[in-house]
Amino acid sequence: QVQLVESGGGLVQAGGSLRLSCRASGRTFRTYAMGWFRQAAGKEREFVSAISWGGGSRRYADSVKGRFTISRDNAKNTVYLQMNSLKPEDTAVYYCAASGPGGGIPEEYDYWGQGTQVTVSS
Repeated sequence: QVQLVESGGGLVQAGGSLRLSCRASGRTFRTYAMGWFRQAAGKEREFVSAISWGGGSRRYADSVKGRFTISRDNAKNTVYLQMNSLKPEDTAVYYCAASGPGGGIPEEYDYWGQGTQVTVSS
């Protein structure tokens, strides 16, 4: 069993930055691919980014490519999402997920955090 806790969300002006963190419990964290997803009000959950267990493979949605960076520190059981040049359309609840193959399909992930709200004002 893996428990995930996100932090780092908040309110930021357009063009600003935030760094989300997702801390995992359990000693098997380093064996899991990790993903970030987001869900805006009234919309379906969408893929944002994913990273392989060792960090060597990273994927991004086209909408965030060049602005967001995913990373992980297996010694700290933590995955990060650095978000730069934020736009109002990035406003959503952001979720981290574990145990998937590192792809973009939510159903491939077994464990989810509770989410953290990111609001970008114009």
